[in-house]
Amino acid sequence: MSEGAAASYPLSPRNQVKRRHDRGFYDHDTVHRILDSSMLCHVSYAINGQPYCTPTFFWREGTKLYWHGSSASRMLRNQSAGQRVCLTVAHLDSLVLARCGFNHSADYRAVMAFGGAYLVTDPDEKQRALVAMVDRFFPDRTASLRQSNTQEIKATSFIAMEIEEASAKVRAKGVADDDEDYELPIYAERIPVRTVLGAPEPCSRLLDGVTRPASLDGYSEGRLLEEALRDAYFVQYPGG
Repeated sequence: MSEGAAASYPLSPRNQVKRRHDRGFYDHDTVHRILDSSMLCHVSYAINGQPYCTPTFFWREGTKLYWHGSSASRMLRNQSAGQRVCLTVAHLDSLVLARCGFNHSADYRAVMAFGGAYLVTDPDEKQRALVAMVDRFFPDRTASLRQSNTQEIKATSFIAMEIEEASAKVRAKGVADDDEDYELPIYAERIPVRTVLGAPEPCSRLLDGVTRPASLDGYSEGRLLEEALRDAYFVQYPGG
């Protein structure tokens, strides 16, 4: 599926949100925005009937997802022939304390993406991935780095997956008690949760005169991580 072929991912029994349909979204904009706000995903798959779930860094290019790891990893060794996988991302936005236990909840944004994963073996695609795994998060950084040597490149493998189906599920309503419970003298609140960048800590072994490049200004103290990640994405992929 190309980025412009459809505004939404196709709906199927596999990706349809079963509970609270009003929280389900299938459009590219919502799904991609949640994906692009994160570095970390969890990839679920089965090997000989045994389920596994592996956390790893990932990135999106159009409607294709990439993730990487050691060439010796079990996940990569077993995802070379179109193995079915489910990749998930979740953001916790708040804790919700209601007036009864049943209505305690959380605000969140989550995505489940489905497809057939394959090991990247094409040399050109792998070379692009070697750059993208850095530059997607830190635009143009690769050009200033020592080039990876043959052994480092050999030790790194990539998995790619065209998103065949995906869904986002979003709760953003805060406290939602039963109408009659609002009359109870019980304290309730929403506690926002944010991942905020701290002050950069330069390596203690930097050579004299080496300073932080302007390209890292997006990763500044006090900024939300997801905002920095989204901005970096659109620098690397201006077309979205």
